Amino acid sequence: MAYDRAPAAGRTGHGPGPGLAEDRVFGRIGLDLDAAAGLLTVRGERVPTAELRRAPEAVPDGSVPIGTRDAAALRLTIDGRPGHIAPGQGRWTRRSHRVDVIYGGILYRLLPDSPSGSRLVKDGRRIADFSSDGAGHVWADWHQDVAPPLREDAAVGYALATAFGTGAEPSWRLLVRAVADRVR
Repeated sequence: MAYDRAPAAGRTGHGPGPGLAEDRVFGRIGLDLDAAAGLLTVRGERVPTAELRRAPEAVPDGSVPIGTRDAAALRLTIDGRPGHIAPGQGRWTRRSHRVDVIYGGILYRLLPDSPSGSRLVKDGRRIADFSSDGAGHVWADWHQDVAPPLREDAAVGYALATAFGTGAEPSWRLLVRAVADRVR
């Protein structure tokens, strides 16, 4: 995705620059990720502030923007209220790249469904599609036909898409790559 690209048809948010999303439903959203410190802050006028912190003693993993998929090393708050976060291990299947959050009694799941995109599911219903480019640009497409998205939905969705990225290769493609690497 190009940095200056306008959103594709149907997308409700685009990233005009790293660390900023323009969401047609929620307005301007700041996405401040300090990977070295292990701190992500999502904030906007119409979105509650979400913070995701990596424990200082956690050894950063460069393949994950926030630096870890270890739930014990992560703390999530939304407007100062704690949420429970449980990332998958991010191994061979797309499903292993999922990230679950329980906040306010609601189960959210960000689950890759293509090489570049992930769907945000709220209590079993798909409410949005997110994509990111790994350079701080995040896009959202809200499924308003299900129910209008809530402020908390945006805070959780943008936090997860920024902290863990979106999308994952299908397992068959990863297997082919692994075999090809061994043959070389």
